[in-house]
Amino acid sequence: MAISNIRYGEGVTKEIGMDLQNLGARRVCLMTDKNLSQLPPVNAVLNSLAKYGINFQMYDNVRVEPTDHSFLDAIKFAKKGEFDAYVAVGGGSVIDTCKAANLYASSPTSDFLDYVNAPIGKGKPVTVPLKPLIAVPTTAGTGSETTGVAIFDFKELKVKTGIASRAIKPTLGIIDPLHTLSMPERIVANSGFDVLCHALESYTALPYNMRSPCPSNPINRPAYQGSNPISDVWALHALRIVAKYLKRAIRNPEDREARASMHLASAFAGIGFGNAGVHLCHGMSYPISGLVKNYKPKDYNVDHSLVPHGLSVVLTSPAVFAFTAQIHPERHLEAAEILGADIRTARIKDAGFILADTLRKFLFDLNVDDGLAAIGYSKADIPALVKGTLPQERVTKLSPRPQTEEDLSALFEASMKLY
Repeated sequence: MAISNIRYGEGVTKEIGMDLQNLGARRVCLMTDKNLSQLPPVNAVLNSLAKYGINFQMYDNVRVEPTDHSFLDAIKFAKKGEFDAYVAVGGGSVIDTCKAANLYASSPTSDFLDYVNAPIGKGKPVTVPLKPLIAVPTTAGTGSETTGVAIFDFKELKVKTGIASRAIKPTLGIIDPLHTLSMPERIVANSGFDVLCHALESYTALPYNMRSPCPSNPINRPAYQGSNPISDVWALHALRIVAKYLKRAIRNPEDREARASMHLASAFAGIGFGNAGVHLCHGMSYPISGLVKNYKPKDYNVDHSLVPHGLSVVLTSPAVFAFTAQIHPERHLEAAEILGADIRTARIKDAGFILADTLRKFLFDLNVDDGLAAIGYSKADIPALVKGTLPQERVTKLSPRPQTEEDLSALFEASMKLY
């Protein structure tokens, strides 16, 4: 089990200047995005850096839903700056970009594809020491402050992929619930759906002792290892918090208890999936994001089309869990019950349909787009979506039920319309 150190509490961001002092940091790279650079979370960090006399340079050019090009731009900045510590203030896009910048600046002779997951990149193990990275998450979503994963769109192939290594985990995650108060409604919803799927997928993933072959050396053991007794605890706990608080957090920006609880749930689910992994919702989400046409989501202040990661993941969830429930149906039924289904008279063989219906109702209540058709896809796109899912073996192999190309086509087709 590998996780970052976590510090939680209202206002703990003000300690970050002291943390950097304690690390002996002389040149700090502060990464964020253009929207956040004007908002209270970044201000809180800047105030602390000023108070403790920390010398830093700010990079605010992070792209929301990063690409290989945007990663490379941040890497160039990091190499030039010769930094000895990093601070990432933002959602998953910012934290992931900062992980990549730290990695390639620490391994300056490496080619970009060296560390990118196979089969798209070479998937080499990271053997160089990295600089300390403090992550300050501002969304209640990706759990990126706890994991050794950085995700990006590979433009040439129009597919999302990433870098996965325990070595790129942040040194410290500062979870300050005050930061979630600046999130607009749809960002709360979409980042919350990511927490939901992290919990559901890691709890239903192929069990760790059924994954094979065993790596020849522990350094080659993947970050994502399959469901396991420790991740299960975190995944189920996160799922309970989502069931209780996500709707409240979306509907009422002033509901501090709900927003703070979702912030913690994001980290809890991150501890779970960061070691267990995710499977088909995530594997299929990467081409849904990568092949985006002209969908622009509400509340995202961006100049490019994008399907927010959490939305791309959750739209296939009813179809996916109806499909995977043949294996471990009792886990699927347990998840449905946590999310509000009455399972007193349920038959175990109906577990998949019950969970799928529960998810549909949950999404309908939260005004989620009606399937892939509503974000611009049609049946004609299915072959391309399937082709984009095939390279995602790092996650698709963790599905408890193996899938053929025909299965994937059927899952995309079933996800075109939800209600």
